[in-house]
Parts: sequence; C-alpha cells; structure tokens
Amino acid sequence: MQKDKLIVGITQGDSNGIGYEVIIKALSDPRFLDMLTPVVYGSSKIFSFYRKSIPEIEQMDTNAVSSAKEAHAKRINIVNVLPDNAYAEPGKATPDSAKAAIASLDAAVRDLKNGDIDVLVTGPINKKAMSGEGFGFPGHTEYIQHAFGASDVTMFMISSRLKLGVVTGHIPLKDVPGQITEEKILSKLRLMNESLQKDFCISHPRIGVLSLNPHSGDGGLLGSEEQDIIIPAIKKASEEGILAFGPFSPDGYFGLGHYEAFDATLAMYHDQGLAPFKALSFEDGVNYTAGLPIVRTSPDHGTAFEMAGRDEADPRSMRAAIFAAIDIFNNRIKWHELQDGKMEERPREEHRERSGKPQIA
Repeated sequence: MQKDKLIVGITQGDSNGIGYEVIIKALSDPRFLDMLTPVVYGSSKIFSFYRKSIPEIEQMDTNAVSSAKEAHAKRINIVNVLPDNAYAEPGKATPDSAKAAIASLDAAVRDLKNGDIDVLVTGPINKKAMSGEGFGFPGHTEYIQHAFGASDVTMFMISSRLKLGVVTGHIPLKDVPGQITEEKILSKLRLMNESLQKDFCISHPRIGVLSLNPHSGDGGLLGSEEQDIIIPAIKKASEEGILAFGPFSPDGYFGLGHYEAFDATLAMYHDQGLAPFKALSFEDGVNYTAGLPIVRTSPDHGTAFEMAGRDEADPRSMRAAIFAAIDIFNNRIKWHELQDGKMEERPREEHRERSGKPQIA
C-alpha cells in the first residue's frame, strides 16, 4: 500500500559547498512538510549559518535530534553527526568538510539499513577531498552499492525530458574501451529495463544504445567495438525480451532529438551521456542509482564551491531529487502489488488449464 508521507533522509554533502543552501531552499516551502518528513544529516549549527545567508528565508521550523527515530512529522529534523565545534568555510575543500560529508553519509546509510528512513537523497560531495580522508570509493554510487551488497548498479540520470544510464562510470577516459564488454552492456540493459518497469511504471520500455566510436565505427573503419561487442550485446538483450536498439551515433542521436523515441538511453561512458543530459536537463536533472534494494537519488550537480555561501545556488535539482525518491518508492510498492496480484491469479489459471475448462475474461 502506498505511503502518504515518507521519511526522507538527506545528507549534507560537503559542508563548504552548496549542499546546505540547496537543501534549505528546497525545504523552505512549508507545504513540503505536508508531503514528507525530512531528516537532514549534518549540523544544526552549520544549517543555521547557511540559512542566515539567505535573506528571503527568515525562519524555518527545525528540530535537532540524535536519531531519525525521533523525527517530528511537521518539522525539518537535523541529526547532528558533526562535533559541536564544527563550522563552515564556504568555497573551500578542507579535510574537515570532507570528514563531515563522510560522517553524514555513514549515519544516513546506517539509518536506511535499519528502516528509520524510507529513502535517501545525497548532497554533493568533493570526491578528491574525501579520498584524502580515507573514503575508499570513487563516489556515492560505489559506496552505496557496497553498503547494500548489490552485484551491479548503474548511474541512471533522470529528468522530465530523458532518462540515461552509463556502462562505465567514474573511470579515466583512457580506460573506457577496455571496460566495454558484451556482458557489462547486457547487465546494464537488464538493470535499466527492470528499473523502467519497477521504478517508473513503463510496461514495455524501449532503450536506445549509443556507439562508442564516432559514426558508430563507420563499419569498422573507426573502431570495431560496435561490430564485436555492442551489436552482439543488443542482440542478446533482444533475445531476452528487452527492447534495445542501436547502436546510434551520439551526435545525431541527441542533436536530432532521436532520444525522444526511447524511454531511456544507454551511453558507453560518463561524459558521453552526462554532457548532453546536463545540457538538456541541468535544472531538474536527478542522479538515481538503479539496481539497489533501496531508493537513492541525488541532484545532478556538484559542490560548486565558487558560489557557496553567496545565495546563488539553484535548488530545483535538489527538489527534483526529493520528489523522484518519493515517486520511485511509491512506484515500487505499486509494482510489487501488481506482481502479487499476478501470483494470486496464477493458480486459478493453472487449474483451468489442467481441467480443460475455457478461461473466461
């Protein structure tokens, strides 16, 4: 049964970036509290510091708690995971701000595992600074995949205009060709197909697959990956009932609007997909991790240190990430209810087949 009001966990991200600002702006409309119970993992002190830097927001109903279990349904709850002497230095990547991001993420994931929050929305982090403080993952996606023991996940960028997954994520460009394999493409197509059905209620999704080389390799003249790897993967996916098409040359695919003919697009590497995605959907784009047993979303932008603390950050992507997490959570409930309904119908169908009696629609 669909839940009317979810408990949404939100990590602060890097405390010196725009994370707090977009969170505060996104939650500033009091009507938000009629739809969800927000739990921000960070610092009441730093939250207040950034709120005061936004003149149009004079007051917010906040509630400092030690755990999500204490969350007040009608307030913005803040789980204090940072030391009392924590402070912000807007615009700077510091060891303390990286440690704060890690502490926030650790606490939120722990509560998500315990069922104290329903979904997770992660604020933007500085990957290099966190790596220097012992964070052993390339980014949020890999950390959360490890935390929940998922065999494979994919970065799934979603917006009102398009949905886009990637075969390879946060790796150097020089390493991409060696990471493009038939099995990896097939795995991502399976994940995307299942997610489109379960998380977005699309019964028979169509997925467009991009080429790796310019002009889809020009029949092998510009590379053989299309003929040797990508096309065989698409054929195998089709044999499994996945409606996958391509490979398409990315320039014409996006430039001519061909992506609009598909429910989602699979890019071969990070910037091949995210560059056009952000050009088309930066304001309301959301980073969703498909393939997890839980729901995690994030805004599609980074820490933007250059505008931190200046009341310049746009909260639309954070707001879209919160709404997307709620929608996906409720869509999964609907999908599971539908599957349960099908299971209940199956014994009656099998009985009719065994008895030879005609089925009545």
